[in-house]
Amino acid sequence: MTERIYVGEMEVHLEGSGDETVVMIHGWPDNHTLWDPQVEMLKGHFRCARFTLPGYDPNHVRKLHDVDDLVLQISRVVDAVSPDKPVTLLIHDWGSVWGYQYYLRNQDRVKRIVSVDIGDAGSKHHELSTKAKLFIFGYQMWLATAWKIGGNLGDRMTRYMAGVVKAPGAPETIHSGMTYSYFWKWHSTFTGKPLNMLPLKVECPLLFIYGADKKASFHSEHWQQQMAEIPGNRVEGLPTGHWVMRDEPEQFNRIVFEWLTKPVN
Repeated sequence: MTERIYVGEMEVHLEGSGDETVVMIHGWPDNHTLWDPQVEMLKGHFRCARFTLPGYDPNHVRKLHDVDDLVLQISRVVDAVSPDKPVTLLIHDWGSVWGYQYYLRNQDRVKRIVSVDIGDAGSKHHELSTKAKLFIFGYQMWLATAWKIGGNLGDRMTRYMAGVVKAPGAPETIHSGMTYSYFWKWHSTFTGKPLNMLPLKVECPLLFIYGADKKASFHSEHWQQQMAEIPGNRVEGLPTGHWVMRDEPEQFNRIVFEWLTKPVN
């Protein structure tokens, strides 16, 4: 049975039971349904909370959100679903970006993190080939432009790029209102406005699962090795693209379940 509560304009879906709450945060161009298989797997052991990011639902107000705004929204959700206990974050893509930033500002509210395919992207250790840099710049500028244009053309541009990167979401759910993060990032970069992003330093237990078959990686080998060496952490690379949970669902779910249910020493 699904319980629904509203936190601002966001509808939060609550399923399952258990002493721990897992808060699931998706990225572009997805919505809360990305996590359907994980909820089915976890709800017998954990309370699962998920929501569609602000602006990603076509019914949301079209607005340019920045990191402070997104962290505040996540904070309100976490406080609503687990006011007295820290939560586990299950995060992917932009959900990982915002989830990390929430953790860095609220470490006492996060027990552990499962992050999918996003690590220390943009750090001094994150090295990319020229081809990979051009790919990332190209698709992100396309999506930033889609946000600026908006309307039917912006929606068509967004759906086109979702097809290029093989995003699993249904085309009718994809629109330019969910591309604000790219505009925020690149407009801030070009105008010299600070992004206000804290450097990534994960000191809670971390399960990092990444797709090893991609045009560009969103983490450095240095960070991967550093995280893997910390007792209690686990790092797994699977032969997938960016949407690891959809490309290898059985293996992904097995790894997540094993790590979340493993007794803590």
